[in-house]
Formats: sequence, structure tokens, C-alpha cells
Amino acid sequence: MPELPDILAYFQALEPRILNQPIQDIRLSSPFLLRSVDPPLAEATGKTVTNLRRLGKRIVFALEDDLFLVIHLMIAGRFHWKEKPTKPNRQTLASFVFPSGTLMLTEAGSKKRASMYFVRGESALAAFDPGGLEVFEADLDSFKARLTVENHTLKRALTDPHLFSGIGNAYSDEILHAAGLSPLKLTKRLEDSEVQRLYEATKGTLRFWIEKLCSEAKQSFPEKVTAFRPEMSMHGRYGKPCPKCGTPVQHIVYAANEANYCPSCQTGGRLLADRALSQLLKEDWPRTLEELEEQRAKGKEQSATDDGAIPGRRRKRSQIIG
Repeated sequence: MPELPDILAYFQALEPRILNQPIQDIRLSSPFLLRSVDPPLAEATGKTVTNLRRLGKRIVFALEDDLFLVIHLMIAGRFHWKEKPTKPNRQTLASFVFPSGTLMLTEAGSKKRASMYFVRGESALAAFDPGGLEVFEADLDSFKARLTVENHTLKRALTDPHLFSGIGNAYSDEILHAAGLSPLKLTKRLEDSEVQRLYEATKGTLRFWIEKLCSEAKQSFPEKVTAFRPEMSMHGRYGKPCPKCGTPVQHIVYAANEANYCPSCQTGGRLLADRALSQLLKEDWPRTLEELEEQRAKGKEQSATDDGAIPGRRRKRSQIIG
């Protein structure tokens, strides 16, 4: 899901292309995209884009006559810019035609989760604001107050759109690694020094990626917005070495998300328990990197032994780790 740095990169690329330009036509390719009926979408045709805004992870095209297009890209929604007329493909949800080109909204996969609302007036627009704190507008005290308003894990708190604006699964991994904090540490158990580290890491990490992605967007339209970038320290790097200490990156998986972390830099060498797998393995679940490596070594030895074993012989639970 595009997060704060990715959305600002989109803005960097869109401003010179669509700002102060009229929408000549909106062509819906998917009936599931538009979730509102009043005012009718036809009213957007001919209206000039006067501003680009962000509400959490939602992108807002402000139009003349106090009209707003509110777009949530969700996990797989993306924008693409075409200078020449292009036919929609099976992933196309909508096409926004401007004098200088066409902005295409696509979504990969069969689950159509991206959404668009067309509303009139600031009060109607405000209903889409989840109310998360804008980190760059916050001082340390307001950051701490929002962080500790409820007792959540750090991973959940950072990614809650009602607590913090624009931070999701990818950049929260990077922030927590920069701060040297466990994703499962509870917010109300943080020491003041840890809150300050997290505050500085949040601003520093987001600033780095905003500057990097916006600089790239000045050169060309960001066609391949992704949550997995080779320059990232943690996110999507399971099993690869931590850039700080070389320890293999670990992860825990929950629902459709995962948290990536370095045991040496963030948890004092302790492995965090994935609920489903740790419940399955129980006493076999490794608690440290050393135990993990021992179980993997045993698993390899057992696999070598089983090469000549009776087919279908049940494997030990500890082998699942390897």
C-alpha cells in the first residue's frame, strides 16, 4: 500500500502534469471503483484541478466549485501516466483524461479494493480523514501523547491510521529498525529515551524516503511504486543480513501482514514468536538465534538421514523451522 513517501512522490510527479488543468473526461473501467452517487461523477468533467491533498493514505484531487475526488489505492492500486491515448487493460479501473495526457488508475489482482468517492464541500471531505497525527507537524510531547494514548505494540501503533498519518507496514519496519526497538514492545512500557529515539527515527526515516522518492519522481513518473525496495534495511529482507550488524533478518507473520526485524539490533538476540507457528511447535520454538541455528542444523542432518527412510515417514516438528 502506498504510504506517505510514495504518495508525496506521486504528488511531485502529478503537479506539473495535472495541477491547474481541466479534467476532460473520466472513463470508469470498473463499476466497483466509484463508491458514491451524489454528486454525479459527470460533474467532474471540465473542472480544473486546483490542489492535491493527502488524508492519511488517501489522495485527494481538489476541483473547482468545492468538489473533491478522494482515491484510496489500498494494497495494489497504482497510478500510471500516458502521454498518448492508451486502451485500458484488465487491470485498469479508471482513466482521467487531461490536455497533456491520461492518468490511469490500475489495480493488480482479482480483489478490487481500491476506491474512489466524489464529494462536495469541506465537511464531506473531512469525513474521510482518519485523524492520524502528522509527524512532521508534531513535537516530541504530542508524539508521545498520541503514541501512548492506548497500550498497543509499536508495530500496531505506528500503522494505525487513527494514531499516525501515512505510515504503513513497510516504513514502520524501517522506523523501528532505525530506532532499535522491538515491533512487539508495548507503547506504555517505553522509557522516555526510547520515545525520543522513536520520534527521531520516524521523522528521519520518512524524510529520507520522501527526499529520495520525490527526487526520482522529478526525473520520471513513478510507474513502479512498491513496498519492497533494495535500499530498505528490514522490510522484505527476511533471511538477508542486517545492514548494521549482519544478523539474518527475521519476521513474524500475522493476518495479511508481517513485521521484519533484526534480533541483534532490536530484541537483544531474542526471536519473536509467530503466534500460529509457536503454538504448533510449543517447546520446540527457538527463543534465540543460537537455538534457531541449532534446530536448522539438526533439520539438515535429519533430512540427510531420511533420504533412505521409509517414504511418508513423519518429520519431527523441529524440522519445520529449517
